[in-house]
Amino acid sequence: MTARTRLPVGEEAIRLKGWWRAHCFLLLRRLSQAFFLGLFLVGPWFGRWWVAGTLAGSRSFGILPLTDPMVLAQSLVAGHLPELTALIGALIVLAAYALIGGRVYCSWVCPINPVTDAAHWLHAKLGLQKGWQPKRHTRLWLLAMVLVVSALTGTIAWEVVNPITMLHRGLVFGMGFAWALVALVFLFDLLVSRRGWCGHLCPVGAFYGLLGTHSLLRVSATRRAACDDCMECFAVCPENHVIAPALRAAPGKTPLILSPDCTNCGRCVDVCSVNVFEFTHRFDQHVEVLPPPDRSGTTAA
Repeated sequence: MTARTRLPVGEEAIRLKGWWRAHCFLLLRRLSQAFFLGLFLVGPWFGRWWVAGTLAGSRSFGILPLTDPMVLAQSLVAGHLPELTALIGALIVLAAYALIGGRVYCSWVCPINPVTDAAHWLHAKLGLQKGWQPKRHTRLWLLAMVLVVSALTGTIAWEVVNPITMLHRGLVFGMGFAWALVALVFLFDLLVSRRGWCGHLCPVGAFYGLLGTHSLLRVSATRRAACDDCMECFAVCPENHVIAPALRAAPGKTPLILSPDCTNCGRCVDVCSVNVFEFTHRFDQHVEVLPPPDRSGTTAA
């Protein structure tokens, strides 16, 4: 283990890039999550109905319909034909997330993400063990089960227990049982399974991962030759198995993180002190080649 790997995660990036640049995407994500949640709350809280509804289905400014395509899928298998506005709203959301990356929803929009991030932070601070880790495809099985239950019961089954919807309703009408459900998600990630909910179980994440399989927006290890093996990108990534195929690929292989599990959270960009990662598009295959060593045997600037 090098002296670098013994430093707190992100410390070297803060020293070299400054605190703001070392937390840029984390801060932007929190602002984005607060913004989307706030849009839904200004109506019931302050009487400004810019957006009416929840993330499951809404109408913006009385005109633009938006529908969660997973809710639409449950409705269809349950035998309920949605109205035209719901279909249009689902198509708009489908197109957006298919373009920018399905699991962008998980890291930039979902209000449960700060809860699970907080659990992970406390888990690391307390030095707890990794815990039980379900197989990552478990969430795909849960997604399939949600659709089967919806078909058998004729209901939008997941919305009965969806922590995201429960949190929205709780903030509007009073938390009640919603507090218990959100607390269970927090405690599960803290005490049972590190990053277990979003990374292994949530069927919503599974759905949006499938949706963004061929999305345009990607993170790329463009300067992977500069990697000093500090492992900090692996430490902060909520789906760290997606990094190695791009970062440690053989010469000539793509530097793009192409796994649909990637949430495009940008934390790898934040904490990398040598700026290996950047946001780009899926057709950008370029890899930056470092200059040869100078006469003193060190790498030229």
